[in-house]
Amino acid sequence: METAVEFKHVTKAYGDVRAVRGLSFTIERGKLVTLLGPSGCGKTTTLRLIAGLEMVTEGSIFIGGREVTRLSASDRDVSMVFQSYALFPHMTVLQNVSYGLTMSKMSKVEVSEKAAEGLSLVGLTGYGGRLPSELSGGQQQRVAVARALVLEPEVLLFDEPLSNLDAKLRRRVREEIRELQQKLSLTTVYVTHDQEEALAVSDRIIVMNEAVIAQEGTPHQLYEEPANLFVSDFIGDANLVKAEILRIDGDEAEVNIGGIQLKLPHRGIPAGEVDVGIRPQAISLNTPVNKDEISATIIKASYLGDHIEYTLESALGELFVIDNQMEKQFDSGSTVSLTFRARGLSLIPES
Repeated sequence: METAVEFKHVTKAYGDVRAVRGLSFTIERGKLVTLLGPSGCGKTTTLRLIAGLEMVTEGSIFIGGREVTRLSASDRDVSMVFQSYALFPHMTVLQNVSYGLTMSKMSKVEVSEKAAEGLSLVGLTGYGGRLPSELSGGQQQRVAVARALVLEPEVLLFDEPLSNLDAKLRRRVREEIRELQQKLSLTTVYVTHDQEEALAVSDRIIVMNEAVIAQEGTPHQLYEEPANLFVSDFIGDANLVKAEILRIDGDEAEVNIGGIQLKLPHRGIPAGEVDVGIRPQAISLNTPVNKDEISATIIKASYLGDHIEYTLESALGELFVIDNQMEKQFDSGSTVSLTFRARGLSLIPES
């Protein structure tokens, strides 16, 4: 596959503070890659380095095989959709979408045609004469996407594009962005701190923590095979518990978790003490208490319509459980026993 973006040992420092440290990664042409991580991890700085809005302290950046390390933002073939949309309030929707094209050598007629085409792509045909203030948040977001798309950039950049939208609209707009990206085979770099959003839209995810890459891979790889405790906890709220690998048998390890013995992929970890990530959905609660299971007390129960969230105290420590079995509900203070479902447990290589 052709590489659209490449970072080679990129560091960005502000005085003594290094916002990103020694980043090396590649992004394939036509793929959507998400930079995911908590606030202050370096993901927005990385996006701004691709855009040319920040200049690297050390290292090299390539876009479409061409080195752009020292080029200004205007000399790079990228377009950015900002968190705030950054639409001009006094211009109509069509004028906003046309804005970048008016700097080109196109005729006025060509610019109008291209802008109308952009609005059609994002489902806003007929809205060209309106002002941004006459549109909903979701429609404004689509105008910002259309404005970036009409420039036909080598790389399209999104900086937390859905954070100003309500939950229901966020889901719809992220689906629209993903559909458009796939239909047009756009190379897209997408920044978010929302792990569900990242899992939903990405071909690959680069998880960042404290200015470095914690792990990169497909959504499936990161969820099923986290490389370390940080990734395990950040993607999918894992419960982290201590366990013991009793023996290795082929690709599997026989593991003792609080007295329950299970077989899990050993992931190259030798026999002995090990950390296990247990997804909240992987814990099954039962009554009456069974002596072959792990006993626990419910500290907190929160009803959320289609599921209940429980906080438990057990021999394994405090556990967070998401239970979709709505016909069986437990009150705070109840004693239950717990077992583990077949999926949702993984041994963590790096502690």
